[in-house]
Amino acid sequence: MAVAEAAKPSSSSSSEVHTGLALSVVMAGVLMAAVDTTIVVLALPAIERDLKIALGSVVWVIVGYLLVITLLATQVGRLGDMFGRVRMYELGFATFVVGSALCAVAFDEGSMIAFRVIQGVGGALISANSGAIIADLFPPQRRGRAYGITSFGWSLGAVLGIVLGGVIVTYISWRWIFWINVPIGVLALAVAIKVLREQGQRRRHHLDLPGMATLGLGLFGVLWAITKLASENLSGELLGWLLGGLALIAAFAVIERRTAEPMLHLSLFRVPTMTPSLLAAALQALGNFAVLFLVIMYLQGPRGLSPLHASLLLVPGYVLGGVIGPFAGRLADRRSPVLPATLGLAIQVIALILYAQLSLTTPLWQVVVASIVNGVGAACFFPANNSAVMKASPPAVFGISSGMLRTFSNIGMVFSYSIAILIASSAISRHLAFAIFVGSTSLHGHLAAAFTHGLHAAFYASAGVLVVAALLSAVRATGAAGALGAAAENRTS
Repeated sequence: MAVAEAAKPSSSSSSEVHTGLALSVVMAGVLMAAVDTTIVVLALPAIERDLKIALGSVVWVIVGYLLVITLLATQVGRLGDMFGRVRMYELGFATFVVGSALCAVAFDEGSMIAFRVIQGVGGALISANSGAIIADLFPPQRRGRAYGITSFGWSLGAVLGIVLGGVIVTYISWRWIFWINVPIGVLALAVAIKVLREQGQRRRHHLDLPGMATLGLGLFGVLWAITKLASENLSGELLGWLLGGLALIAAFAVIERRTAEPMLHLSLFRVPTMTPSLLAAALQALGNFAVLFLVIMYLQGPRGLSPLHASLLLVPGYVLGGVIGPFAGRLADRRSPVLPATLGLAIQVIALILYAQLSLTTPLWQVVVASIVNGVGAACFFPANNSAVMKASPPAVFGISSGMLRTFSNIGMVFSYSIAILIASSAISRHLAFAIFVGSTSLHGHLAAAFTHGLHAAFYASAGVLVVAALLSAVRATGAAGALGAAAENRTS
């Protein structure tokens, strides 16, 4: 008996070590995705010049990547439920590494965008299955802390992307922002193969190919029109792209209602707190994802800073956000995800209002303060909201729920960028505004002042979107209370 009792702690300790290693592997994937998100932004001017990409097309180096992840998130999450979440996660690493190597040797506009699409497939496999793997590894009462740790990985990756991107683009070559993913990805894949083990049950599913096609083409049409409006005037052709895209999105909604296993799992919307959680994720991304781009536009344009110097001002916000994330996740575990998620959104509204006060003479330390406030808000929101979605999800569809969360968030991301640029460019020439964004030029005098006012409009618009997101987040308290009441009533009966 004594031997058996002594063996228990050892077994428990071994399990904890394995779980910690598995979480580290998941965080590595999140970190790689975060690095790629910020590092490519800094390399856009160099990529545009070296590959001779048209100014209006260079945006698709970013948007194309995000659009692929948006379309595939639920489907590859479904593949994880069917064939194993760990297997799909590892396939994501391998695909991401191959896509990165191809991007590093891109030779023209078409090849760069095509290779970014391949990289996006890998990113979708990683992001859609990472949340489900954590849900398999940790019980509901410990998931918030786990998501908080992965949010630290995101913040660390974003910081590394900013610092490494600035150094690499300035002193080496933009191609190395992609080469750097190769050794890191290979190492992470090797550790994942050794450490991660399948724990969820396999489920049979069917892929929603008609849904993917209609949503993909619809989003592409709308994004193409909005992106072109940032550098061109409205024309019959652009109006056709916009209306055609909206029509396809409407067709997608009809298809989803008639499909046995739709791309957006409609039954999940009947789960209490799921709908406001997913909508909060979409609106948070819509309102806040473009903030990084807008601030860099302000610093590189009216303030005339280099990409490296502009980005370094934003590092403190990411660092502090990374530190706070695990604590916010723990608060979500102990209390409720509603409080930290809603508080995080409210804090981000404050940050956007601070950004909206920037002028041509604003001390740069105020940019740092606003970035810190924004980082704290993001650190509170993400782990809590992720935990809320996965707590509400039935275990059998963790992969689908995680994929839906990424889909809603990514839809917000792709539109956030396009809409923010469109609003910010209202005060000056659209073509000039676009050139400022990719770092091809800077502004002086009255044009700088006019463009800064355009940025103010974009920041206020984003703040309004986040207010709606905060209200949706707060509504979850009522839904959760109702669900608990119903459960108590069922136990009594």
